[in-house]
Formats: sequence, C-alpha cells, structure tokens
Amino acid sequence: MGIPLANDDFLKSADSHYLKQTIRLGRPDRIMPSFYWMSESDIDAIIQYIDSWRTSPAPNWSQNTIVGGKLAGEALYKEKCTSCHGSHAQGGKGSGLHFSRPSGIAITPPALNNQGLLNSAPDEMLHYIITHGRKNTPMPSAKQLGLNEKNINDLVSYIRSFQQNQVSHKAVYHDEPASLIMDSPYSFNETINNVKRAITGSNFVHIRNQALTHGFKVDTSKASTAGNDAPKQTIIYFCSFSFLYDALKIDPRVGMFLPCRITVTEQDGKVQMMSINPKHLSQLFNNNELDESCDKMHDVYTSILEDASL
Repeated sequence: MGIPLANDDFLKSADSHYLKQTIRLGRPDRIMPSFYWMSESDIDAIIQYIDSWRTSPAPNWSQNTIVGGKLAGEALYKEKCTSCHGSHAQGGKGSGLHFSRPSGIAITPPALNNQGLLNSAPDEMLHYIITHGRKNTPMPSAKQLGLNEKNINDLVSYIRSFQQNQVSHKAVYHDEPASLIMDSPYSFNETINNVKRAITGSNFVHIRNQALTHGFKVDTSKASTAGNDAPKQTIIYFCSFSFLYDALKIDPRVGMFLPCRITVTEQDGKVQMMSINPKHLSQLFNNNELDESCDKMHDVYTSILEDASL
C-alpha cells in the first residue's frame, strides 16, 4: 500500500530518527497507523530489521532548518508537484492498491502536508528526496524537473510551512468495548428471525446464516452424554454493497470485519446478540475519514440489535 521499505532510494533517505518517528506517529488520516503504544525495544528491533536491507550506511540527518522562499516554493510546487501530490499537498487519493487508485501509478503519492510526515522528516531529508528522486516510484529527481539548489530550498521551505504542531496520540481505544452485546427476551430462533427482519429494515441485504462452528471439527460427545444439544451459535451475515465499496476505497483493512455480521447465541437459557464494535476498531486505523464510516456502522449495529430485542 505504501512506499516500498526495501527500495534502495528510500533507505538512502531514511535515518533511524525518521523511522522511529514514523512508527510512533503514523500518518494521521492516511493508511499508516500510529504505533504509539509500542515499546522502544520493539521499535528498535523493527528498525534493525529494516537496516539489514541497506546497501549503504544509513544517513544521519541534522534537525537544521533549510532557509528558502516560501512563496517561490509555492509557485514551484504548483508547477511541478500538484499532479501527483495534490493541489494542497494532500497526497494521492486511495489506499495504494489498484482497487482504489489509477493503475498507472506505482504507489499512492504521499501527503506532504501530513503532520506525521512533517514531524518525522527533517529538512535535510526532504532536500535529499527532492534532489535525488526515487527510482521505481513516480518521484523524479530535481535534475529531471529542471530544479536548481535554490529551487529545492524554496520547495523545502514551502512544504515545511504546512507543519502545525507536534503530533500526539492518546490511548483511547480501550474506552470503547471491543464488542457490542445485547440480551434478547426472545427464543434463539425468534431472535435470529428478528435480526434478519431488522437487517432488511435497515436497508441491508441478508446474505446467509452460518453456524459459528462451521468449518471446525466439533466433538459433541460430551454434550450428548450430558443430555444437552450442540451449542446454539449462529452468525448472520449481511451487507450494503455500496457502503462496502466506499469503505474499501478509503482503507482496504476494513475488509477484516466485512461483510457485517451479528452472532446469536444461547447459553444456559440466556439468548444474546453480539457484534464487533466498529468504533473500537476505527481508533486503531488512524484515519479520520474511516472513523466516519465506522461511526455509521456502529449506529447500524446498535439499531439492529435494539430493533431485534424490542
């Protein structure tokens, strides 16, 4: 989906500080999540592994500011950069997969106004990338673009002007439960029918019902010996294909919890309905646009569960 990490030109531009900051901060509103919770030792291990791909020593960029003309850089950006990086440096649209981007683009161009990037990449690194470009990506070199040293400095100054403040992340996803669970006053079979009716009433398509144990080899001998039936556990699959398509275009990782599903169970005479909590998952993805879709799906799940239990 993103920049090929083993790309030799990428490795020549990325020092350890940049890699660590990128893992820590991610790219808010883009595909790269924030691993703000990861230990220093784990991040160092990842960086050490990435370093093993290098064909030359890693750079060690200073944090010095490159002085250039912001207005001149803006004019150059509009002339040379907007076709890939967007008119407001917002980056290419889509996940980086062929599903959601023009097939002629090798990768989705990064968002140069992204606070995760700007708080990870120092001016010297930006200067190096503009100067040398990146082979096997759409990024040309300064020579190919007809840029001189002053032009490069001006572009770096303009890109840096998008930086607002330090990026911070709060470990808030634990505030949302991983699952939505609701008791049903109806029998197991009645609850399944109620859920299917509520799905249709919410303008979703019921796909199929499936035993939770489908595909597993289940030993029912103990249950039979005890005089009990096999566990009553059914997954009800449903979908809105237009919603699915739009969500996958934003971030294909939502495919991990699509199509939508609600599980109905009965244990010790108690019938319950349960689903994933999209709000819990959305906070792992670091993507505000996807948050809106997950909020919408949270409301859909809640509505269906409430409707089926009335």
